Amino acid sequence: MPSSLRRPKLGQHFLRDPRYVRKIVDALSVQPDDLLIEIGPGHGEITRILASKIHALTAIEIDPSLAARLRQEFRDSDKIEIFEGDILKADLGKICERHKKKQCYVFGNLPYYITSPILHRLFAARARIRHMTVLVQREVAERITSKPGFRSYGYLSILAQCFSQPQIVLEIPPGAFEPPPKVYSALVDCRMVSRFPKWDGPSYTAFLNFARICFAQKRKNLLNNLLAVYSQHQARQALEESELKTNIRAEQLSLKQLANLFERLRLCNL
Repeated sequence: MPSSLRRPKLGQHFLRDPRYVRKIVDALSVQPDDLLIEIGPGHGEITRILASKIHALTAIEIDPSLAARLRQEFRDSDKIEIFEGDILKADLGKICERHKKKQCYVFGNLPYYITSPILHRLFAARARIRHMTVLVQREVAERITSKPGFRSYGYLSILAQCFSQPQIVLEIPPGAFEPPPKVYSALVDCRMVSRFPKWDGPSYTAFLNFARICFAQKRKNLLNNLLAVYSQHQARQALEESELKTNIRAEQLSLKQLANLFERLRLCNL
């Protein structure tokens, strides 16, 4: 591929190996009546295959030249629309409404340097997403799917597992991309489900802010991180009532334990 198309400044690594293109498509849980929103279609390798499998497809591409090429290629298709824009600014709700759908299926090859902001954006729009599958750096995939007790377990694990059941379904070597990245990638499948259905939007927002505090400095124990916001008495009492030791670290707590601690500390501020 000519260097002029690589656009490294946008963090793009285009999937070129047809074997992995097929493996990814086969791993997607798409249904014929789905509205699929594709993030970063690149040169359309996966777009072309998905177009024949679903009800409609909206591809969001930030690179103007790539978007123009795809728009030209699919100009005669009434199932595919190419949207030149930034997924961080896209309104998934409006796209769903335009296609008269309550929810969509999201698939994306996420640029490494803005993976976390994109995931935040997508999970914020969770009410509009039926299912989500994303291609990310393997290290990020491990953080998304990590369990308590592992070094990779942290805020991103909490974010993803609050709203979905994520699992790694495929690993992809650097050589499958052009230009090849320096790291392996992984396909993460997220079945959307709310872990705390009784919570409203503000409760989830408050909990995620709480999780940020707990994992702010992973070398510190949980109590020391909590003292940045709560009094010594509040923090110690909440840990004691939650049957947690004062020297425990945030990465040792399950999502349920962290949510329970959050609820106890939230009562302190009422």
